[in-house]
Amino acid sequence: MNLALWIVAGLLAVVMLVGGTLKLFVPKEKLASAPAGGWIGDASVEFVKTLGAVEVLAAVGIVLPAAVGIAPVLVPVTAVCWVLLMIGAMITHLRRHESKAVVANLVYLAMAAFVAWGRFGPESFTG
Repeated sequence: MNLALWIVAGLLAVVMLVGGTLKLFVPKEKLASAPAGGWIGDASVEFVKTLGAVEVLAAVGIVLPAAVGIAPVLVPVTAVCWVLLMIGAMITHLRRHESKAVVANLVYLAMAAFVAWGRFGPESFTG
């Protein structure tokens, strides 16, 4: 179970890091033209960059605290925050009728919920 949680957290970290980095460094116009990127056209540059920074921080928070043994409770807290972020993303994509993006968000939500459940519960780092 511990290995599965590490793998899922690692995969989530990659998703978070790539998505966040793109939002931070790729121009808004180019992001808006990507599939399921239409919402970016309706958002301010500041919002997109802030969301990118949050995603990069989440990538760090989902693995680094446990890896270094400093405040490992931040791992499940980050996972819960990611669940909330994915709920918001799903609402945004549902309003725009972007069903493929909703499916991806649902997968990421389920992965984060698994990490949160596992790290708050049976495979807690405090146990």
